[in-house]
Amino acid sequence: MTITFSESWRRQVQRLPRRLILMSWLLALPTAASAEWHSYTTTAMTTPIELEFWSEDKELAETIGPQVLAIFHQIDERMSRYRDSSELSRLNREAESGQVRVSSGLFDVLKKAREISLLSDGAFDITFGSVGYFYDFRERRQPTEDEIRAGLGKVNFEDVILDEAALTVAFRQAGIRLDLGGIAKGYAVDLGIDHLVHHGIRHARLSAGGDMRLLGDKRGRPWYVGVQDPRSEGRNAVVLPLQDVAVSTSGDYHRFFIDEDGERVHHILSPTTGKSVQGVQSVTILGSSALTTDALSTAVFVLGPEKGMHMIERLPDVDVIIIDDQRMMHVSEGLAPAKPE
Repeated sequence: MTITFSESWRRQVQRLPRRLILMSWLLALPTAASAEWHSYTTTAMTTPIELEFWSEDKELAETIGPQVLAIFHQIDERMSRYRDSSELSRLNREAESGQVRVSSGLFDVLKKAREISLLSDGAFDITFGSVGYFYDFRERRQPTEDEIRAGLGKVNFEDVILDEAALTVAFRQAGIRLDLGGIAKGYAVDLGIDHLVHHGIRHARLSAGGDMRLLGDKRGRPWYVGVQDPRSEGRNAVVLPLQDVAVSTSGDYHRFFIDEDGERVHHILSPTTGKSVQGVQSVTILGSSALTTDALSTAVFVLGPEKGMHMIERLPDVDVIIIDDQRMMHVSEGLAPAKPE
């Protein structure tokens, strides 16, 4: 289903199903203060981490809250491409020379990445780092055509050989560089929720930038989650009342700069061209696992509205909201208005 998304976005949004859409002013309504709601924040994996959960045991809350945040720092130390000491960096250095044994956690992420790569015909590909490492968004630097050509020769997820029995990884050619920026935060979110569940928590919201997972409802009412308008900071395109779901958004407005030709250069790169994907402004995926929704949001962004929607409609219990570069909103069948009987 396609919906016009322009200056008249408010009117168009109201045409979406009532079970999903509330006007964004509801987000501003105050909530009753309660000692049983506990909130914790930190910064890890280059993004703000926010945790909110209900517990009647203050001592327990003060123990597990920091433990959940610590998970993100641990995953950052293990899977960051910016840390020379990380397990991922060691893999990038050594896997071209032979099999490298990795932790079960890193292997699980690599295995899921391959699954989404196969599902999306390579639109999601963690070897894009072979080109992505040439970009520096802080310094507003993008690679030369020669650098792109050289890097693209190394972009092929099938050149990453996984041995599940031995927990080893090897590269088929030299120069491959993996980047887990499109999947690692979702993995950390899932681990955080699992930790809360293990300690008996039933109501929680845990977010890491564009990746979020909701545990239960907000004690008798849904959590209200806004999907940001990609071209208007602070304004939501749509607000969804949700519970027990993972939500991931990929957008061209998170890490970007405008080049000297007036073009938007952003961090979601096409594995085919090595350049920023055009045609889409944001993709939001709803599903059961943040590990999966994180990777799928990037895959759909690269595929574009038509192919991306076709892929999502084949998956059970997964939905998508796509805002394209013409300000059109596309929603999957699970979010479309019910047909009259």
